Amino acid sequence: MRLKELSKKPALVEVQLDDEDTVKEYGEPLSFMTWDRVPLDVFTKLASVNQTNLGEVVDIVRLLILDDEGREVMSADQVLPPHVLIKAIAKIVERLGN
Repeated sequence: MRLKELSKKPALVEVQLDDEDTVKEYGEPLSFMTWDRVPLDVFTKLASVNQTNLGEVVDIVRLLILDDEGREVMSADQVLPPHVLIKAIAKIVERLGN
């Protein structure tokens, strides 16, 4: 198979935070969208980030926590609760590892 056959434009996929604590707190799973494959500019940033610096990780991963239209959920004045953000980051990292 040629690599060209695997190359395609990233598509949005839904990710759910459906752990017991989240469902208990919010009454249902929380969901967000992300890309099925990491855009090249984001991949480059991820490859060079110092993973011990949580601020850098958040700055990059926020590019992957999206709404249904592919827009970033977080901005300068819109942020997620810290415990939800950490769970979303863990889901993103888990997806990148597969």
